[in-house]
Amino acid sequence: MARADNSGDGERDGEVEPDSDLRNFGETLKACRKRAGLTQEQLAPLVRYSVQYVGSVEQGRRHPSPRFVDRTEEVLDAFGVIRIAAKRLNRRRGLAKWFRRWAELEEAAVTLNTYECRSIPGLLQTEAYARALIESVVPPPAPEQVEARITARLDRQRLLYRTPFTVFSFIIDESVIEKQTGGPEVTRELIDHLLECMKLPNVDFQIMPKVSPQHAGLGGPFQLLETQEHEWLGYTEGQQTGRVISDPKDVSVLHQRYAKLRIQALNPADSAGLLMRMRGSL
Repeated sequence: MARADNSGDGERDGEVEPDSDLRNFGETLKACRKRAGLTQEQLAPLVRYSVQYVGSVEQGRRHPSPRFVDRTEEVLDAFGVIRIAAKRLNRRRGLAKWFRRWAELEEAAVTLNTYECRSIPGLLQTEAYARALIESVVPPPAPEQVEARITARLDRQRLLYRTPFTVFSFIIDESVIEKQTGGPEVTRELIDHLLECMKLPNVDFQIMPKVSPQHAGLGGPFQLLETQEHEWLGYTEGQQTGRVISDPKDVSVLHQRYAKLRIQALNPADSAGLLMRMRGSL
């Protein structure tokens, strides 16, 4: 199952459908090449790649390899512009196309509320847990895709620690941890990490117990986000798709559900106690 936050699908190897990020990199490369007074045919032998490869990158149809980035940077004497563009591109490479808009909104969020019943949200995952999730995706991703997705996921976690703080609230179903994704050792490390995250002044973490006669989250996972302009947006996700919700009526429904979930879930102190008991039983 490929999910944006939990197993976000990166670009496929080789030729891909053009997207805005690859096109932007391609335009940057093209501008640097023209500034140097070179055609694609002249640049190709200098960087030791085929003309077809150079053309595909400039058209936004191929993800540039690290070696290609380094060689074009040096040959075109681009003052670091190509490397900077590649760094920005690689930050997003491990994110699913349908999740990228939400990831952009996260970057400037004032508040982010998350309810999850499938797996631990990407912002709280350990590297080992993320790897276990990503490697279970069907069809299996290539090794470089695995690393790109892990890198993108861990990079997003800087949002937890930056200042001014974004205020985070997470409500997670107990069953998510009980799955022991990756095995007992990975789960112990994950629980330790969650307990550390709960100490952050801007993070609230609650567990929805597995026995919950009243459960406002049965419609599935969702997120709510407050922008710097104090506008609220929602996000839901399914198989190979994600949707940013902006209609005030729909966002209001999600607010009502999240408010009810906060009441129904264990409070943060009891959630921490449950986590420690779960760790002790592993």
